[in-house]
Amino acid sequence: MGGPRAPLALCALGLPVAAAVLASADVACAGFVGPGGPAEPESTPAVQHAALDRAACLAELERRHIPFRPVDEARGVLAPVRLTGPLHGVTFRTGLPASQRATSPWEIVDCRLALSLDDFAEQLAAHDVVEVVHYSMYRPPVARWPEGKLATRHPGALAIDAGSFVKRDGTTLQVERDFHGRIGGTPCGLGARPVPASPEAVELRRIVCDAADARLFNVVLTPDFNWPHRNHFHLEVTAGARWFVVR
Repeated sequence: MGGPRAPLALCALGLPVAAAVLASADVACAGFVGPGGPAEPESTPAVQHAALDRAACLAELERRHIPFRPVDEARGVLAPVRLTGPLHGVTFRTGLPASQRATSPWEIVDCRLALSLDDFAEQLAAHDVVEVVHYSMYRPPVARWPEGKLATRHPGALAIDAGSFVKRDGTTLQVERDFHGRIGGTPCGLGARPVPASPEAVELRRIVCDAADARLFNVVLTPDFNWPHRNHFHLEVTAGARWFVVR
């Protein structure tokens, strides 16, 4: 993911931020106002999941009966696991052959992101989605990465690039083909609409915006953000963050 870095901090809620500064930042800040009214960051799934330590996170996976197996070591990752079955009937996988998926680093996920994916899967089940085909979750940091240092985003296995959503009837919603956005557009909220507004585009918007509204991820990037994101939704949990970005 080649998105914004330092400007993300400008989205910290509860801190006064000058409108001029926000206007100059290459981010859009999502507030905490939803159907239930304003919410504190600490009460949102992404923030709660990101705050867990390794032991507490793995215990929560067990409590939820999420199928997984721990990974002995993954450079830069706090609690690396592999999902070994569907979440609420939804399988998250790469497009690799099954024989390669069991050892591919791209299928490793930090436990904290796995919890957000479990919440996401519950929403996806309402759309009859049974598979999410992604490009990667974990992308190992450089070999010289300091031992014991935790990484963020893909190097920390805390992000997923979801490209396709396969439904129970065999139809597929492909982000690159069906999102119908434009760079600089607004993916969610007032003024957001795909052009043309095909049924597939409308459903993809609902999928990604429902996840954003529920604060399942700290960062949600769509094809509206930039060209590198034309074919996927980048969904990320960020440890220590009290902000949310939707672009």
